[in-house]
Amino acid sequence: MEGKEKAAEPQLKGIVTRLFSEQGFFLQMQPDGTINGNKDENSDNTLFNLIPVGLRVVAMQGVKAGLYVAMNAEGFLYTSDVFTAECKFKESVFENYYVIYSSTQYRQHESGRAWFLGLNKDGALMKGNRVKKTKPCSHFVPRPIEVCMYKEPSLHELEEKLLKSSRSPTINSEGRRAIKEQEEQQEECTDREGS
Repeated sequence: MEGKEKAAEPQLKGIVTRLFSEQGFFLQMQPDGTINGNKDENSDNTLFNLIPVGLRVVAMQGVKAGLYVAMNAEGFLYTSDVFTAECKFKESVFENYYVIYSSTQYRQHESGRAWFLGLNKDGALMKGNRVKKTKPCSHFVPRPIEVCMYKEPSLHELEEKLLKSSRSPTINSEGRRAIKEQEEQQEECTDREGS
């Protein structure tokens, strides 16, 4: 074996896309991590990396914000700066070529019905356990922009990242921003002390 290991090369083919809802909105992730619908198809906030992480399973990452879409145990969607099991969504083609995205992690306890990503008629996010696959709120049409190669998000890297920042993924955007600023200030202080 020669001196140094090679850096991990991108190995997964995914797409940069816009997800158009049957409700008339493009799914968007704002820079602060807020997820909702937007009628402006030219907004950079409507661009998502769809990264394959399993057979018909994808991770959705906002291109501009760099955060992953995730669903928690209560069915609420949130954004995460690290890839977790809650960031995995099963991608299924439904009638009329609409695509539906369901959590791979959570479903109804008694019936086993999947929890879906959905936007209501006003473009607001819906709680996953309130969205049905037969309703327009869960139907999306991907509008691919370009094909890209991605490094697979790894749950093995997650443990190391979580040890460095022991924060809850359900922290709101303002809380996340405040924590990030504190961490940056601490790093600056450490860098100055080390010089």
